[in-house]
Amino acid sequence: MATQLMKPREVPLGGLRAITVRRTLPAKDRSFVGAWCFVDHYGPQRVRANNEGGMDVPPHPHTGLQTVSWLFEGEIEHRDSGGAIGQVRPGELNLMTSGAGICHSEVSTESTDVLHGVQLWVVLPDADRHTVRNFEHFAAEPVALADDAGTARVFLGALADVAESPVHTYTPLLGAQLDLAPDAKVTLRLDPTFEHGVLLDTGAVSVDGEPLEFGDLVCQDEGPDSLVLQAGPDGARIILLGGEPFEEEIIMWWNFVGRTHDEIEQFREQWQAQAERFGEVEGYEGETLRIAAPKLPGVRLRPRNRRGKRTA
Repeated sequence: MATQLMKPREVPLGGLRAITVRRTLPAKDRSFVGAWCFVDHYGPQRVRANNEGGMDVPPHPHTGLQTVSWLFEGEIEHRDSGGAIGQVRPGELNLMTSGAGICHSEVSTESTDVLHGVQLWVVLPDADRHTVRNFEHFAAEPVALADDAGTARVFLGALADVAESPVHTYTPLLGAQLDLAPDAKVTLRLDPTFEHGVLLDTGAVSVDGEPLEFGDLVCQDEGPDSLVLQAGPDGARIILLGGEPFEEEIIMWWNFVGRTHDEIEQFREQWQAQAERFGEVEGYEGETLRIAAPKLPGVRLRPRNRRGKRTA
């Protein structure tokens, strides 16, 4: 069994009024936890008048992935080119499937005083990455953990002896929020065929004896059938991720997931040309109607495997 501790790096997210997020995945030595390929963690951030300090991400494209929006505080309005308009609220999953191509916007609402949450991506397997656009919503009810250790909200997959989500995934996955009581100790039963990751949001927690700091993501290879969490004196809130090892090699550049440099180049050109592949977002009223794609690097992009190694 191998365990890796990922420290967050700060990245601006969005257009003219970008917010700063803490990114732990992908990392140099690890591309995935299961099919989870991207972990951004943001807030708590105070939102002032006219959405200053909030989220205002103009329409931007995606291919070959699913976006998972999950909030602890605040509210975000989602609009996409599949026609979906949804409110992202605490404890409620919003899952957008890009398939062959989609674009969407994300704006924190006027009622939001504090913005705090995670933005996660799931890579689609090659057999399903050209599927149709889709959007799903699911309100995950809190379920009590044994011995009054806290509660869990399972928003994707199943956590043994706790709960199961009805939301469809294209690979076996687990996604859950755990709120641990002060000084609680809990042993979770795991699927030993899964890799797992634990992201610390608030409080203090150790994972199998290893303490985490705010924003850390600890990743564990497949093999163990349990995980021991020990909360600190103020309790802890964590995000638990898991999934079967994803063995395909991918290129993830900007907002696109593909398999070759030429494919990524084509996606970029089509977005810039406002091609039908991505459609249009209706009703977005920001200062910039769509985000322009950055320039490709001067060298050819190469696929990465799950250990972060680039191949020819």
